[in-house]
Amino acid sequence: MEVLQLLRQLLTTAMLGLSQTVNPFVAQQTPPDPCYDESGAPRRCIPEFVNAAFGKEVQASSTCGKPPTRHCNASDPRRAHPPAYLTDLNTASNMTCWRSETLHHSPQNVTLTLSLGKKFEVVYVSLQFCSPRPESTAILKSMDYGKTWVPYQYYSSQCRKIYGKPSKATVTKQNEQEALCTDGLTDLYPLTGGLIAFSTLDGRPSAQDFDSSPVLQDWVTATDIRVVFSRPHLFRDLGGRDGGEEEGGTGSTPYYYAVGELQVGGRCKCNGHAARCVKDKEQKLVCDCKHNTEGPECDRCKPFHYDRPWQRASAREANECLACNCNLHARRCRFNMELYKLSGRKSGGVCLNCRHNTAGRHCHYCKEGFYRDLSKSITDRKACKACDCHPVGAAGKTCNQTTGQCPCKDGVTGLTCNRCAKGYQQSRSPVAPCIKIPAINPTSLVTSTEAPADCDSYCKPAKGNYKINMKKYCKKDYVVQVNILEMETVANWAKFTINILSVYKCRDERVKRGDNFLWIHLKDLSCKCPKIQISKKYLVMGISENSTDRPGLMADKNSLVIQWRDAWTRRLRKLQRREKKGKCVKP
Repeated sequence: MEVLQLLRQLLTTAMLGLSQTVNPFVAQQTPPDPCYDESGAPRRCIPEFVNAAFGKEVQASSTCGKPPTRHCNASDPRRAHPPAYLTDLNTASNMTCWRSETLHHSPQNVTLTLSLGKKFEVVYVSLQFCSPRPESTAILKSMDYGKTWVPYQYYSSQCRKIYGKPSKATVTKQNEQEALCTDGLTDLYPLTGGLIAFSTLDGRPSAQDFDSSPVLQDWVTATDIRVVFSRPHLFRDLGGRDGGEEEGGTGSTPYYYAVGELQVGGRCKCNGHAARCVKDKEQKLVCDCKHNTEGPECDRCKPFHYDRPWQRASAREANECLACNCNLHARRCRFNMELYKLSGRKSGGVCLNCRHNTAGRHCHYCKEGFYRDLSKSITDRKACKACDCHPVGAAGKTCNQTTGQCPCKDGVTGLTCNRCAKGYQQSRSPVAPCIKIPAINPTSLVTSTEAPADCDSYCKPAKGNYKINMKKYCKKDYVVQVNILEMETVANWAKFTINILSVYKCRDERVKRGDNFLWIHLKDLSCKCPKIQISKKYLVMGISENSTDRPGLMADKNSLVIQWRDAWTRRLRKLQRREKKGKCVKP
């Protein structure tokens, strides 16, 4: 009864530090999922408190019966003392004991090693002895499945001599992970049935605020427990006999270690994000993680749940991992601490590989070349429409993200820049597809005093038959098809910007296909000889004038400037071939 009372007292003290809000001996009302409350909100949840050593295999460096002796024989259940007895079901009336080999020379170390199978948060480690308690015992832990070991606690009447530790030391917040040495449990009595019970949190200053102490959270974490017995008790002067058994009449006094039960009390470590541990496909113990967490200890966020950093759950806050906000346009994201801080520690997720023509940290706007269709939700797969900017009328391919308006060239309008604005007319130039319509008629540029009194008699030489024959063709220096783009006045001349579409005859090397100028005197223009209209095609047949002031072509009342007819193409090609054969009459 004294042993059970000590364990209960030790356990209660330790558990007050591990969780102020959880009492392992009080049955909890378990909702359908302990990790969520009745309204579905996440809350801290923890696996049940267990003896993590129960049924687990213990590796002993020494076991009685290997080889068999008259006291220990593995084939005889009554004299077998295997390590399995350390973690089997024991009762007060049926205490099975592991026993080491007989120790003829002391001190001699014997080691018990227990693997818990995964990380546990250990509250206590207890050893119920079938032999006298060892004079010196060390309890160690591993957090990496036995690769490295750190001390948990030492017991000895000679702490400084055996372990280099003082027998009395104070734990402060600066050394909360320091193993202590004590001789408080090394009394000579009782000779058998003694107990060593180590609490991981007893006397640790931060135990009352365990949720806020990563140091203690790390301190209680273990994957393996190791117990090292260094010295047995050498009982002398007890009624005139030794405490051991004589064996074989050797005259030596044999000693051994014997333990009936090894307990490791604690919880499967799940960082407050799981209410139980289960076996995975490989039969390994893992947490049944909730709150969008994953990993053997629920120690990381599930993919796509990186909007805030992973944190251990506490009694005040479940610290659920949050999904990134990608408006259903991305399947992957990453966490950015700088953005998280700038948001007031609310959101740090950055979406990766946005789909459906979206872009941005949350895939919340349309990528270049697309704009928002406001008739659809931002989460719709077709929330972004292509700009479709006109390849000639638009100044670029990127439109306004909200309205879809493309950047238009001068004189061009429309959502996609596909038509000329009011006051402009279409040209054949890809550089300036729309040109301004002259505000006034070209003939009005000439005042009444400048215009000839009788336009009929003035223009008469140029009037008459428009029939194109070989004689007319041969008399002209150039024969071209042009498109009139725009006009401006220079002194007494009208300067037309033209685009030469076809050249049928040319004695001037400067006359080539493309943009050029056509000069007509305002006197001729006022009498409409020739008659010109903007954005019309014309056949122009005239005489070259080598003027440095007026580069380009010149037409006057004697030139042939008539609106283009498609039927002339064949006729002009025929005249062109005849000219090449020398059929032109010299002027």
